[in-house]
Amino acid sequence: MGLVLSALLQAQAAHAANEGGLGAATLLTNQGPDRDAQFLKEAKKEGGLTLYTSQSPKDTSALVDAFQKKYELKVTVWRASGEKVIQRAVTEAHAHRFTPDVFESDAVVLEALYREKLLQEFYSPAFKDLPATAFQPGHFYVADRFNFFTMVFNTHLVKPEEAPKSYQDLLNPRWSGKLGLEAGDSDWFAAMVKNMGEVQGLAYFHRLKENKPQMRKGHTLMAELVAAGEIPIAVALYNHAAERLVKAGAPIEWRALAPTMGRAGALGVASNVAHPHAALLWVDFSLSKEGQEVIKSRERVPASNAVVSHLSNFPYKLIDPSVTLDEYKKWDKIWTDLFVNPSNAAP
Repeated sequence: MGLVLSALLQAQAAHAANEGGLGAATLLTNQGPDRDAQFLKEAKKEGGLTLYTSQSPKDTSALVDAFQKKYELKVTVWRASGEKVIQRAVTEAHAHRFTPDVFESDAVVLEALYREKLLQEFYSPAFKDLPATAFQPGHFYVADRFNFFTMVFNTHLVKPEEAPKSYQDLLNPRWSGKLGLEAGDSDWFAAMVKNMGEVQGLAYFHRLKENKPQMRKGHTLMAELVAAGEIPIAVALYNHAAERLVKAGAPIEWRALAPTMGRAGALGVASNVAHPHAALLWVDFSLSKEGQEVIKSRERVPASNAVVSHLSNFPYKLIDPSVTLDEYKKWDKIWTDLFVNPSNAAP
């Protein structure tokens, strides 16, 4: 998340370049009865759209292939990390080059783009199937998928009946040296502490530190290390990553401990959209039951309530991307001093 924040702080020059847009606001919020037919007709004239995304190539390709087959419209994809999506978008906007029509990335990336005035309000009929937590005020971006932090354990090393059933269980000394944490999860840490109450939350994580968790970089790597038996228990890993390994035959299980925190992946329409009809068709498809089923087929967690997934069949809370950006420095320093570089902590 640090690089995402850095990209935001370096992007202020793009504001002036994005005042006004192309006047597509009325079109993008159109809820008329002939909306779908009109959009398809005009999208055919536009020929396609450009998508900037940080989602994995295989996940993106699955959705692109299904969309192109359905509408016979070309989707040009530029993929990079979230921070590079921000950097490229604001650099192009400053140069009055408005290439992307749609953005898809972590919600914190979309929040950064929103603050840079690179997104505009839009509407989709699929909104009716989304939970209230999927929406940002003003509908400048909306969740299309979720990443949930769950506990993952190796069933050869930890018997399911003995595995922790709560965050308090993780404090048991029997798990000393057997836990793993992902080094970049300061936003999860902040959300957990706030949920517990700052005093109680910080006290909890100081106690968790006593169990000497191993630190690793990368959720996918951590999941693979748990599957390989190098780390018996990962405290907070995406359950979709664990599910993929389960289906591949790995000896692991995931468990949603309360409170289960999640990061949203989200969609937004560019403020200077060049292909507005095609862009809205993409948004409609991505959020529709058909598109969400494609997301589910990739062992991702669809945001729509129209698609049932056991990967979201539990109470959860989403991490607020605004808080992540606004309070990043505070929480990242505490997290880093506590777990990543404890030698830097004040005595």
